[in-house]
Amino acid sequence: MARAAQTSTKGNDGASPALRNTSKDELLKFYREMVLIRRFEERAGQLYGMGLIGGFCHLYIGQEAVAVGMYAAANKGDQVITGYRDHGHMLAAGMDPKAVMAELTGRSGGTSKGKGGSMHMFDIEAGFFGGHGIVGAQVSLGTGLAFADWYKNNGNVSFTYFGDGAANQGQVYESFNMAQLWKLPVVYVIENNEYAMGTSLARASATVNLSQRGASFGIPGETVDGMDVFAVREAAQRAAEHARSGKGPYILEMKTYRYRGHSMSDPAKYRSKEEVDTVKSTRDPIDHIKQMLEQQGVAEDELKAIDGEVKAIVMEAVEFAQTSPEPDPSEIYTEVYLEA
Repeated sequence: MARAAQTSTKGNDGASPALRNTSKDELLKFYREMVLIRRFEERAGQLYGMGLIGGFCHLYIGQEAVAVGMYAAANKGDQVITGYRDHGHMLAAGMDPKAVMAELTGRSGGTSKGKGGSMHMFDIEAGFFGGHGIVGAQVSLGTGLAFADWYKNNGNVSFTYFGDGAANQGQVYESFNMAQLWKLPVVYVIENNEYAMGTSLARASATVNLSQRGASFGIPGETVDGMDVFAVREAAQRAAEHARSGKGPYILEMKTYRYRGHSMSDPAKYRSKEEVDTVKSTRDPIDHIKQMLEQQGVAEDELKAIDGEVKAIVMEAVEFAQTSPEPDPSEIYTEVYLEA
């Protein structure tokens, strides 16, 4: 039975349970990780505009709380797989920003040696099984990762991400059926940023409560404020525990919002500037955590120091991406087949 998003209540001290259960160090860690994603993506957008990034480029600006909150509930050995809006997930997984930026620019120092680009990076050591360019294709692959975990009985969970647009793909429901039938340890995370490639959810889906898309299979689901990193983390912990304990799959619908267009080539004229500005001013995930930090008595200078550190990391990544050599032409023949 699907359930709606839970609403946090405040205790006698005026703080929400999420805040009371979060240390100052954790708050600062969340802040740093989300700021890193945003500044990285802003710079990636600039490099794309300068012609230094080829192909497609889908930015994660506005959705930072989803990746950061979900990773806070992951254990070592868990896997993550997502679609093409993947840079934020890579950084949240702890991948080297230099290697990610170099991959964006198609350089040999990239995490996939410059052969994957924006949409097809991998880092198996980090448990990141890629961005995928085909809409919804990663859902069946993520279910396969969960099957491997189930078969090995290793206690790991597959966190499989897809968007509201991909939620209507047939292979998603084939995956749901298999996952529930075999009680596979998979958490399906639907990043509902409302517009898919440019069509609002209400115009594309007969049912807009995506957390209930697994109801006919008996998969529990939950709708979460994806702009609140604490709400995301707590929902992720519940879902991961459900999957890890042998109860099968769980669906989390993250109600989030992307500030930019679907990709760098999308002017996003299907929504008003006023709508975007309202979300930025009232629901921004980074502003929200800054307010939490202020409640904890964190000084503005401490946040500025983090901002400066992040800026230096991003600038170093840009420098590395621009100076790293291009792949040798022979690389086109490598890693095509697995030699066994």
